[in-house]
Amino acid sequence: MPAPKDVYIAVIGAGGVGKCFLSQLEVISKRLSANPASPTLSLILVSRSKMILYSPEYVALPHGDISTKLAASTQEPLPLPKIIDFLAAAPSKVILVDNTSSQDVADQYPQVLSRGISIVTPNKKAFSGSYKLWQDIFAAAASSGAKVYHESSVGAGLPVISTLKDLVDTGDSVTKIEGVFSGTMSFLFNSFAPTEGSGGKWSAEVKKAKELGYTEPDPRDDLNGLDVARKLTILARLAGLQVESPTSFPVQSLIPKELESVGSGDEFLQRLPEFDAQMEETKVAAEKEGKVVRFVGSIDVAKKEVKVGLEKFDRSHPIAALKGSDNIISFYTKRYGANPLIVQGAGAGGEVTAMGVTADLLKVLERLT
Repeated sequence: MPAPKDVYIAVIGAGGVGKCFLSQLEVISKRLSANPASPTLSLILVSRSKMILYSPEYVALPHGDISTKLAASTQEPLPLPKIIDFLAAAPSKVILVDNTSSQDVADQYPQVLSRGISIVTPNKKAFSGSYKLWQDIFAAAASSGAKVYHESSVGAGLPVISTLKDLVDTGDSVTKIEGVFSGTMSFLFNSFAPTEGSGGKWSAEVKKAKELGYTEPDPRDDLNGLDVARKLTILARLAGLQVESPTSFPVQSLIPKELESVGSGDEFLQRLPEFDAQMEETKVAAEKEGKVVRFVGSIDVAKKEVKVGLEKFDRSHPIAALKGSDNIISFYTKRYGANPLIVQGAGAGGEVTAMGVTADLLKVLERLT
């Protein structure tokens, strides 16, 4: 029989973030095992697309090169309802780590939580989908006592959600949240409209960002603004606004209308230079005011207004002065007055995103054991 402090871990999604998480899980498992007072972590399931590696008898899978073992597994893949049944039947507490961006997995969160399985995830779709799904997730957690943590759904490993929750939970009044929430957009505008120098052509910067791996395979998935809108939806809800969905407020797309329906990301990049003049005009207009243009999201809590799009900033403004692909999120509150509380740093990347997931896992462990 398992000891009361045994905790079973199941991981869905073993790609970029998932691989980094599994490496970090191995490290913390070894560290915890050296302390007799700490819980014992047993990894009992790892799945990725149509592959699965799991222990039907709930015996811990050996750490080390899990990805290779998963790729070589001949076990029959389980549909998600069967995975939930398997985890719910475990003889001790279970934490499901969802490293996917799957809406199908997100839709099952209320069912998972209602059966006492805690969740740790960077999956934005669970918390930025319909407002009903948001309500159902937290109602299920409250009812069963299972925990749900999603720090990495906004800002990768940056303490954005935990900071906002601390402000709200301690009774501060959050008046405004503003920032650069996309590592891709940060990189693009820091290159296209730098505070010093002239920057490159818009299409060339988008192409470079894709080559460096900053954009999605199809850059339109970044330029449509929806990724930022999802993050704003999550933060607005945590700040107390009943935002229905990421499409229920103004979101500026940087995709020229003529290119919205082209067949592929490659074709989009080939034709994008035809529209460089539009973005150049926007940049020059800001320069004439002594400013730079940036792609930001903002939440005015008092006015209940959320928006995503281009804004002009003085060159001395913290948002203008960002470097590389960093994120910056400013919290304006009653306590902090005119000087916002600022969270800034790397807002993208497998290792830092996985760090946020791993840190959440440790928080759940503290509360379960």
